[in-house]
Amino acid sequence: MSRVGRLPVPVPAGVNVEIEPGRVSVKGPQGELNQHIHKDLHIALDDGHVVVTRPSDRREHRAQHGLARALIQNMVTGVSQGWSKTLEIQGTGYRAEMDGNTLVLRVGFSHLVRKDPPEGVTFEVNGQLVTVRGVNKQVVGQQAAEIRAVRPPEPYKGKGIRYQGEWVRRKQGKSAIG
Repeated sequence: MSRVGRLPVPVPAGVNVEIEPGRVSVKGPQGELNQHIHKDLHIALDDGHVVVTRPSDRREHRAQHGLARALIQNMVTGVSQGWSKTLEIQGTGYRAEMDGNTLVLRVGFSHLVRKDPPEGVTFEVNGQLVTVRGVNKQVVGQQAAEIRAVRPPEPYKGKGIRYQGEWVRRKQGKSAIG
């Protein structure tokens, strides 16, 4: 049996889980999330825990078992605590600022780069740090990746936008070769 799939998902106080055939809805203090789950999997709410079981050991069922449990865990965590990703902006003259809800990036282009948050996501700017917050882990990660893609860190001077704690391998310049 899947090691991840057989673990029960604890449901904290204030979080409501509704289970329908092929669908799970989770409501909490941070928001509400819905997720389609494979129709063959059995999902049950048992004593404050969500338990996912599979009907057989077919390859498809094994693959979906751990995935469904992880998705439910991420939904419960998202509606109770929320998800966040932090990005660092490094480089002379590189900075970020908020214009209402819109994130405005100045990262060495001749123009400003504006990024509007999708529904359920907020941006926060604190000096050279940009924090993306939301309840849906996938959407938060996607928004952080799109912001990083505006100006990824380059290997010679390390300028650009990177995840907090990301290590960028540095290269030597031309003068060091010969």
